[in-house]
Parts: sequence; structure tokens; C-alpha cells
Amino acid sequence: MLALLAVCSCGNKKGSETKAPTRVKTLAVSSASVNNSMTYVGIVEEREGTAVSFTSMGVVKRMLVNEGQTVSRGQLIAEMDDTQARNLLSGAEAQMAQANDALERYKMLHDNGSLPEVQWVEIQSKVAQAKSQLEVAKKNLADCRLTAPVSGIIGQRAVKAGETALPSQAVVTILDISSVKVKVSIPESEVSGIHASTPTTVSVEAAGIQVNGGRIEKGVVADALTHTYDVRIQVANGDRKLLPGMVASVQFAAITPQQNEQTMLPVTAVQKAADGSLFVWTVAKDSTAHRAKVSIGVTNGNNVSVTEGLESGQRVVTEGYQKLSEGTKVVY
Repeated sequence: MLALLAVCSCGNKKGSETKAPTRVKTLAVSSASVNNSMTYVGIVEEREGTAVSFTSMGVVKRMLVNEGQTVSRGQLIAEMDDTQARNLLSGAEAQMAQANDALERYKMLHDNGSLPEVQWVEIQSKVAQAKSQLEVAKKNLADCRLTAPVSGIIGQRAVKAGETALPSQAVVTILDISSVKVKVSIPESEVSGIHASTPTTVSVEAAGIQVNGGRIEKGVVADALTHTYDVRIQVANGDRKLLPGMVASVQFAAITPQQNEQTMLPVTAVQKAADGSLFVWTVAKDSTAHRAKVSIGVTNGNNVSVTEGLESGQRVVTEGYQKLSEGTKVVY
């Protein structure tokens, strides 16, 4: 009898045990407005950059500007040691004076008819040569002073006082930033959706600026390695806050179709079955989990649009789906 009671007691204990519901997190299905715009990282560039250099070799005597300084067209930037240029000018001036003196003396003989025409032409040629050499000497002296050909800011100063400047070596670079360009690399699969008037929003965190971009310049030569095209967006910069090299976030408003109403779910909530079909775990009214086959559309960040398989109001499991099987009791 005791043995029978023990067996009955164990059987009642096992029958009274029930499996606890699985705890999950869910999301109620609803439609949301999806913005199909795309965001890229870009770099601010100057509107135009001008490298300014001396035309001859020499030692730089003075540098009169610093990086970041605003300069006006015609403003003196640097001076080169002009000792040799002044000496050459003095020699040219002496030759000019000598040639003019000879011209005056021989002119009297020529007017009296006592000077052969050949000698008169030779005298005139020497005067012309002296004048040409004088003009060259004046220009060489003037070239010892380097002036700004355009207005802008000094972007880089490559030569210091006391250093030797070479012909065509950039002494400073003058940047025009009255307006700037933001360069963005666009994948070849998306560049066809960008046009000269595509609306853009440019955000530059370093300058605390968010503005609408202007006209777009689209490159036609792709990068051989990345297969991207350079696109440049013109941006007004009247207050000069945007500087070359700043990182910008650029949003193109119309690369993909216009906004529409779609059902959005976290990408991780969509699973793939053994046969390759996609499904999500849904929760029925009796708190049991069931698979629901779905079709998906475009992704937007960490979310994906579901085009078929769900109805508004259904609850979809977003966390804890790894522990589920068909008919599992859940709590959320």
C-alpha cells in the first residue's frame, strides 16, 4: 500500500508541472512613412585655388602673409632679394643712355646726308636693343615683389623668409571660399539618380551649419578601384565658416523613389528558412508563436520594409525568437 501511494504521489507531481512561457519582445505591425533619401560623407573644397610663385630663382627676403589671412587682389605677399635685379637695371639704364646719345649725334650727320644709310639703320637697331634690355631689367626688378593675383585667404605658405624660391614653385596658395564645393563619392549603381538640380541637405558639424546645397557637378570618370564617381555640390559660404577639409554629411533627397507608406521591421526580426524563404515569428491572440512567411522590400538603416505576409495590428517577435518553435507559449 505504501508503495502504491508513493507511485500515485509521483504521478500527480509530474502532471502538475507545466512549461513556463518564453519571454520575448514584440512589435505591433503598423505602416510608417519611409524616406528613401540617401546620406553620404563628403569633404569641403574651396571654390578655386590659385598657386602663386615667383618667375625667377632667388632668396626670399620677406613673407608678409600668414596661413588663414585674408588678402586682396594686388596685395604684396612676399619680396625676393633684388640686389642683382637692381644692378642689371642700372646697367640697362646706362646702355640706354649711351644709345640715345649716339642716336642724337648721328642724327645730325644723317640729316646732313653725310652718314650712310646702313650705319643709320645700325644705330637705330642698337637703340631698340637697349630699350628692350631696359624693359626686361625693369620687369625682373618688379618680379622680385610677389602680389596676389586674386582675392581670398592664404591656404598654405610653402616658403619662409631666407629660403630660396625656385621658378614656378608655389610660395603660397590663395583659396577662394566665398562659396565652396562639397565633394562626395557616389557608387556607380546610384549615380544615375543624381542630376544638376537634385535637392540636397549639407550638414557640417565642425562649423555647426546645415544648409541646402546648390547646383551639382557630376563627374564622368569613375575611380578604377572603388567604381565611384565624384559629385560636387555648390554651397554658399558668405560668412566664411566652411573651410576646406571639413567633413560634411550630404543627404540626396531623390536618388530613390518618393516617400511611401510601408511596414517597417528591424532587419534582425526577419529569418530565413531552410528552403530559402523568409519568415517572422508572430504572436497569436492565445499568446502562442507562429511562423509567417513574408516578402521584403528596401532597407532603410537597421530596418527593412515588409511588402507581403503581415497585417496591421499583428505582433512580431523582435527579440528572443531564437528560443521559439511552432506553438510556443510566450509572454511579452
